[in-house]
Amino acid sequence: MAPVIEVITERVTLGEGPHWDEATQTLYFVDIFGQAIHKYVPSTNTHTKVVIEGGPVTMVVPVEGTSDQFVISIGRKLVLVTWDGVSGKISNSELLIEVENKAGYFNNRFNDGKADPSGRLWAGTMGPEPEIGKLEKEKGALYTLIGKHQVKTHLTKVSIANGLAWNLELKKMYYIDSPRRTIDEYDYNIDKGEICNRKVVFNLDVHNIPGVPDGMTMDTDGNLWVAVFDGGCLLHINPRTSELISTINFPARQITAAAFGGPNLDELYVTSAQLVVNGVKQAHPAGAVFRVTGTGARGQPGFKVKIPK
Repeated sequence: MAPVIEVITERVTLGEGPHWDEATQTLYFVDIFGQAIHKYVPSTNTHTKVVIEGGPVTMVVPVEGTSDQFVISIGRKLVLVTWDGVSGKISNSELLIEVENKAGYFNNRFNDGKADPSGRLWAGTMGPEPEIGKLEKEKGALYTLIGKHQVKTHLTKVSIANGLAWNLELKKMYYIDSPRRTIDEYDYNIDKGEICNRKVVFNLDVHNIPGVPDGMTMDTDGNLWVAVFDGGCLLHINPRTSELISTINFPARQITAAAFGGPNLDELYVTSAQLVVNGVKQAHPAGAVFRVTGTGARGQPGFKVKIPK
């Protein structure tokens, strides 16, 4: 049976960073340029949001042991916020750290971030992009939060820090720097929080796939599901063999990220955007969140972040 695609939310400008909270059966995601955290509860079809002032909001990661705290990014800042999931305002905000606070980098911003299986936050930046497609390349970096107000730099000369996924069994981390048009694999030490030995495991050029890889997630078989921005699809990839297992096409070109969710973790929640590129507007349902069922795959819930001392 072919996968079934449903539109489940209203449209946003640039949907990103879906995170499934298994405990509450809730999907969180962001609208980057709408500067908002969104919460969607499938069981009640309830959709709420809170707008955050100060700059693009590009990730939302729930904090371990809490029901209302999240690490988000605002521009170049990582911020701990408290939100009850209903109110139109956050109740508390604490700056954790501001990165790249130097001449030539003030217009950078965070882009994607996730907690790894140990609760360690990985988050990456990108250079300014005054128009879509006109990016200052190799100005970003990839960090981990190693203290409440301290980060460690793992990669530099990053253009657009994007998708992250981990395979604990193989001690691998998968990572995307979008303009490279590759999915990269690193040896991953969960205890030390270190990566090394970059290896390309999938190249969109080899498969003649238009667009750029964006966010991604991993299923319980160790295969990746990669969103393709400006390619209108989700790629199902075996990173051990570089095989393209299947492709799911969407009624929107700007597919941004995916996360497994649902009671059995067998539903894919896929975010999208409706950015104007070269004067071309994206028609409905671009910008909505899609739910995909019937793939036969299962995933893991989103890992929550543990705030370091």
